[in-house]
Amino acid sequence: MQYLNVIIYSLIAGIATLLGTAMLFYKEAWARKNSLYLVSFAAGVMLATAFLDLLPEAIELFHGAFWSVLFGILLFYVLQQSINVHPCHDEECRLHNLGILSLAGLTFHSLIDGIAIALGFGISTALGMVTTLAVILHEVPEGITTTSILMYAKMPRKKVIWYSILVAMSTPIGAILFYPFVKGIPEKILGLLLGLAAGSFIYVASSDLIPQTHTRRSRLNAIILLFGVIFLAVINKLIEH
Repeated sequence: MQYLNVIIYSLIAGIATLLGTAMLFYKEAWARKNSLYLVSFAAGVMLATAFLDLLPEAIELFHGAFWSVLFGILLFYVLQQSINVHPCHDEECRLHNLGILSLAGLTFHSLIDGIAIALGFGISTALGMVTTLAVILHEVPEGITTTSILMYAKMPRKKVIWYSILVAMSTPIGAILFYPFVKGIPEKILGLLLGLAAGSFIYVASSDLIPQTHTRRSRLNAIILLFGVIFLAVINKLIEH
């Protein structure tokens, strides 16, 4: 019965990500035209998620989680260098690499969300439902974040849809695959995974997304980035209450 709850609620959380995607597709022409501003928002959300959600939770579970944050940053740096084995000489190639790297970080984060849902239901149904609610409230902006970055990377509509589905389905996949082993996962391991996810978000936001906002000088970019941080902080407060 509890396994069925994990499947149902993690699927709902995954669908919430696609809701964020659908919101942008509803206004696709506007979203593509203003994709750089949406990237600013995405950078703010990713930084806030790393420092306000993932990192505190990781440290609570394992005090040495800072090492996995550093490892996450270094891992994604190496990953980016691997993507760039053949140097890009045009804007389209560079934007493609940006989209792929961001996609990797967002997919990994969604996988961790699924594990969190599995852990919640592993303790109790009530905690599982609360955890799912928290994930859902974060998944909608994550869907917007994913789609915004892919649109900015000038990926065709079909690829944006499929990559968004990949990120969304990572949540139920993480929950369904890890639930049978949830009782045996040490807190330290989960803390390390959360720290790794935090490191990936910090790297992608600071090394790739924020520099993109500098390509068009506008105070509005900075304001929107700050709004992304405030937006997630407000969501956290709503979850706490």
